[in-house]
This record gives sequence, C-alpha cells and structure tokens, in this order.
Amino acid sequence: MHENGHHAADACAAPADAETVAEHLAAVLATATPLAPELASLDAARGLVLAEDIRSATATPPFDNSAMDGYAVRRADLLDASAENPVTLQVIADLAAGTSENPALDPGQAARIMTGAPLPDEADAVVPIEDTNRGGLYFATVLRAPEPAAHIRRAGEDAQAGDTVLTTGSVLWPTRIAAAASAGRSSLLVHPAPRVAVISTGSELVTPGDAPRRGQIPDSNSYLLAAAVAEAGAVPIRIGAVPDDENTLRDLLATLAGTVDVIVLSGGVSVGAFDVVKAVLAPLPTMSFGPVKMQPGKPQGFGRWPAGDDGAPGPVIFALPGNPVSAYVSFEVFVRPALRRLGGHAELHRPTVSASAAKSWNSPPGRAQYMPVIIERTGADSRVRPAAAGGSGSHLVAGLGQATGLALVPEDVTRIDEGDLLTVMLLLCPHLP
Repeated sequence: MHENGHHAADACAAPADAETVAEHLAAVLATATPLAPELASLDAARGLVLAEDIRSATATPPFDNSAMDGYAVRRADLLDASAENPVTLQVIADLAAGTSENPALDPGQAARIMTGAPLPDEADAVVPIEDTNRGGLYFATVLRAPEPAAHIRRAGEDAQAGDTVLTTGSVLWPTRIAAAASAGRSSLLVHPAPRVAVISTGSELVTPGDAPRRGQIPDSNSYLLAAAVAEAGAVPIRIGAVPDDENTLRDLLATLAGTVDVIVLSGGVSVGAFDVVKAVLAPLPTMSFGPVKMQPGKPQGFGRWPAGDDGAPGPVIFALPGNPVSAYVSFEVFVRPALRRLGGHAELHRPTVSASAAKSWNSPPGRAQYMPVIIERTGADSRVRPAAAGGSGSHLVAGLGQATGLALVPEDVTRIDEGDLLTVMLLLCPHLP
C-alpha cells in the first residue's frame, strides 16, 4: 500500500473540515437509541430482539414420558428377557401422546405407549417395539432386557420451572421462538423492527419497466435501499421516486413523520441547483449536511424531522447521495448500523475478513475508500478484485450487483498494489464463495 505524501491539492479530496467516517458514524449511533419495547406474538417475534428474560413456567418436559414407540414396563419383569428366553407381558392399556391416562401396572403387565405419552407411575423403562414380536392386542413378547430407565424422558431434564431459557438481547431465531413456546409464553417483550420509508428523488427517475425518454433513467435506488432495509431486519416502506419539487417533498415528509421511525432519501444532497433534499431539509435546525471523508459517498445529510406537537421526536432522517454505489455504501456504513441499534441488536456491523488484492487500483487521497469487490477464494487464502471494471465509480450499479464485499482502504493510502492485504466487509450474498 502507498501512503499519502505531500501532494498538490486534489479536486477529489474532501475539504479539511469534513468529518471522518468514524466521526459521522458516532453522531449517527448517538441518535439511534433502541426503540421502546412492545409485546409481540410468537408469530410476529421472529428476528426481533428480546427486551426481557424468559423463564420457564413449568418443568420441561412437564412429566416423565416415552422417547420411543413401544411398551411401558416394570423392568424387574424383564431382567432375563432375550431372544432365547422371551418374556410375554399382558398389555392392559394403549397410551397415545396427549393422553391423561395413568394406568396401574401390576407385575407381568405393560402398556403400549407412543412417543411423548406420559409414563405410568409404576413403569421404570420403555421397551422399543423393535425389541418385541411387534405385539398383539392383548400381549407383547419382549426379546431383549431393557437398560435401567431405558427410553424415558424425565420431567424437568430440559428445564425446571423458573429456569431462564432466554436472556435479554437474544435475537429470536426459530430455535429461540421454540424455546419461548416451550417455556409457556405466547407473547414476548421485544424491540420492534424499525419502520423505514425509502424515497428516491429526481425528476429524471422513472419506474423500472417504463420506457424512459431522453434524460430519464430507471429508479434503482428505492428498490436497492428497500431491499437493504429488509435485510437489516427493519420494515421497508418503499415510496419510490418523487420529482424535484420542494413542496411535494416537504408535504410527503410531513405526512410520513408520524408513521415511520426512519426516512432514507437518496439524491439531492450535493450543491447543484436542483438539490431538492438539501433545499427542504438544510434549513431545519435538527438536520446537518456536510462532506464525509469517504469515497464513494462524500455528501451526507443526517438528523431528525422536527418534534411533533406532543413533543415526541420526529423520525431519524438519512439523506444519502443519489448515485447507486454511493447510496449503497452509505447505507452499509451508516444506515445499517443505525437500524440494527434501533432494533435493539448488539451486533451492529458486518463481519470482516482479511484478503489480498488480486489486482492494483488507486484510492483518492484523504478519503477512506469502500471498493465493491468480488471475493475469490483459493484454498485458505482469500483474494479480492474490484467488482466493476470502473472500480468504485459511484454510478456503476451493474458492477455493484456482482460485489460480495467492500474492501476498506484507509484515508492515508492512495494506491493498492496486487498482493496488498486488505480488510473486507462481507456482504450478505447468496453467491458468496
């Protein structure tokens, strides 16, 4: 890697007063406090974060039960049972899972029993049906002596009443939903998933599939960012594209303010004559705009919509650049960690790995670069190459679609040579090798 030296002023360099990525992220995360917990049904709680400890209401399992289909027996009757010395028992009951029956077993008697059915009080072992002559309606012949307590699930062997089965902060994966259900809970106190409105701005944007006229392009950003919101565990509300009209955007934001937790806009945040997002939001004392020392994604806006009449704070607002790669990189670096924190998650950031560069490229001086890369694995070694021929160009959305990671180049490095070791943020991609 080549570090920055004393170069002449670079038009691509960030201004001296620009924030670093770490500074901007710190401001974002200071605003994004976890949403207030709410009760959610088990069906609605998947993927959310627990805001309470879960304790078992009863012992799990609540009673001794059979681990096999077979016969509940008194083991003393069968100590000498074998294929050469079969022992026949009288069958006095048929116990299915869910039964409340508790038949008394006398010596020489057994009960046919299904997996999960409660064990009769006098039974101290279960003989699998495979160790019998398959039985009849009234008798069963046992061909092998059972071990002590064979095939019995004891009451409370999984959890005792009052045991903590899940702790605050646990992400409710399917297995944890099952644990909560087993503990007797039908609803859980959780941090809700943030509701996120996604808006693209620009009169040049048309709905994908519509025929664009000269000067128009499909709106990819609202689909890109809505999908990214969902993957982060939040609830996207994709508004789509709005034209470069200040009144239209202002009215839309005011309407959304009481219905969502976060608003993510893309486009209109630079210094152009038609940068409508900045025109509408920059005058608000709750918003700030300025460059961040990163490439792509230098222009950033962040803050909140003003508080409502009831004093409740307005939704968090992210104003991202309009070029798709810039918008996506900005989302991954700033928005995704904020959404994770709002949802109560402890793990905010993507995992990273070390990988070597498979080819060389340049990085702008004074700006941390986030290069979309394809991760190539050769044995134990990982190598990366830029996903698009144009490198980190902020408009290269087709190349972005091939990326499986973002290579992080420090702001004091201006050149990556083949073989240089890099930190790579892993993206969630089905084709990740």
